[in-house]
Amino acid sequence: MVSSYLEYLPMSDIAKYSKGPPANGVPFSGYPQQHPTEKDKLILIYDPVGANPTVMEFKLSDVLHVEEVPSAVTEQGEGVPLIKLWIRKGAHGVILEPFEVDEPIKFIQKSREFREDFMKPKAPAKM
Repeated sequence: MVSSYLEYLPMSDIAKYSKGPPANGVPFSGYPQQHPTEKDKLILIYDPVGANPTVMEFKLSDVLHVEEVPSAVTEQGEGVPLIKLWIRKGAHGVILEPFEVDEPIKFIQKSREFREDFMKPKAPAKM
């Protein structure tokens, strides 16, 4: 697993103090890691014990607010410390996504379809 070679990033290294979640931020919850080579970035393992964990990378300067959330527990009974980060709207993040090494590379089209679906405007929720 990707997180096995990364060190856990302590909350104090990324926490910014404010009066609550900022209006100009978007929340992301997951397991934080220090970037292995770039100290001005962090890696967030989104949904680390779920069916579709995703590895995301953000600049520390784009983190507006941090809060702790209840820990998740793995099937082996290990606790996974989770946080919620508010990332500045308009910031750029990176998602590392898996693919199968083959000729042609597999899953590239699925990734493209997912991205296009994700970018479509969503209908407002009905009350």
